[in-house]
Amino acid sequence: MRFIHAADIHLDSPLRGLGSYEDMPVDILRGASRAAFARLVDEALVLDVDFMVIAGDLYDGDWKDHNTGIYFAREMGRLRNGGIPVYVLHGNHDAESVMTRRLALPDNVHVFKASRPTTFVLDKHKVALHGRSFPQAAVVENLAADYPAPLAGHFNIGVLHTALEGNAQHANYAPCSLEQLHTSGYQYWALGHVHEYCVFPGPVPVVFPGNLQGRHIREQGPRGAVLVTCVDGAVESIERLEVDVVRWHELRLDVSGCDAYAEVLTHIHTGLEARLAQQESEKPCVLRLVLEGESALQGELVGQQPQLRADVVAMMAGLAGGRLWLEKLQVAVHAPPQSPAAGVPDDLAALLAEAVADPDFQQEFLQGLQGLRDKAPYELSGEPMFEALKEGRVDDILQGAAAAVLDRLGREG
Repeated sequence: MRFIHAADIHLDSPLRGLGSYEDMPVDILRGASRAAFARLVDEALVLDVDFMVIAGDLYDGDWKDHNTGIYFAREMGRLRNGGIPVYVLHGNHDAESVMTRRLALPDNVHVFKASRPTTFVLDKHKVALHGRSFPQAAVVENLAADYPAPLAGHFNIGVLHTALEGNAQHANYAPCSLEQLHTSGYQYWALGHVHEYCVFPGPVPVVFPGNLQGRHIREQGPRGAVLVTCVDGAVESIERLEVDVVRWHELRLDVSGCDAYAEVLTHIHTGLEARLAQQESEKPCVLRLVLEGESALQGELVGQQPQLRADVVAMMAGLAGGRLWLEKLQVAVHAPPQSPAAGVPDDLAALLAEAVADPDFQQEFLQGLQGLRDKAPYELSGEPMFEALKEGRVDDILQGAAAAVLDRLGREG
């Protein structure tokens, strides 16, 4: 017996602001969640699996129109024609109270109830699937505590959308302990909600397949589902099915040894070539480039970021055509102590240094950016500079700005 366990598909999830960059492959990214799901259905048909489990967050939220649901019904129709049933549990993003629209689905799709735990039995394979959908987005009680006892003589699968012991990276929904799942008497736990792939060690496989397609830079690397093979009532193997169509990566380069702008570009070129050598052929990659280290070029790099970004984008186009895209260029370079600013009077450099260290000026700077902090878009979450602003740490930001000013004054005489 073989089945596919997927979760956190987030069909038609938004772009998270990537469309603001003119050089981004917006059309590819907009359709990535659908393309990845279509690849998952293709895999199910080629492998001729016995059934598929979707452990929550099939949808990213309520539909803007019925197109998302119609697309899902079409893909389920493909599985129906292949004789493959699908068991769907709804999580926090597509909870019963969240979804206001409904569509009739093919008869091979079975949805776990939100009012109480549901058990579906596949007599042909002696399988029992137990699960409960979220009635509302914020479910903070332990749903697994009410799951039924295992069905004797069957391979019991628990389907659950959970943070599992309060995973720090995700909202603490439907919390439960690993020990509770291991001692439930089930033979497999199909989890969802945590977007990273993980198989917990223990007597019973407890598995997060991760999300199907990375949607932003914090979801890096391969994404997909898992193929579970069972023999004689026990799990024999768990294999990853990588079905993502776009990959996200972060490339950090130390430019401490670079003495000129041209050397920085050469260093970036070498780093991009190394990244491409590790990348799967034909799979597009969205890259965040972070320049770090200590260099007297800090002011020039900060002050010329638009030009630097354009140079990097052109470099990527020359190296990889449409396979490599720049999500963001981040200059996190620090100036060496007492870095000289050629052509700039010492008293002006001293005045800037005094301003940067002035607590009153720092406070005024923070107050001036209050509006930005309050209305910042999602993409800024986790950005070092923005996090520093939120925490009131402005030394590095102001030092970088001062270095950029001095560099420009020096270059322009």
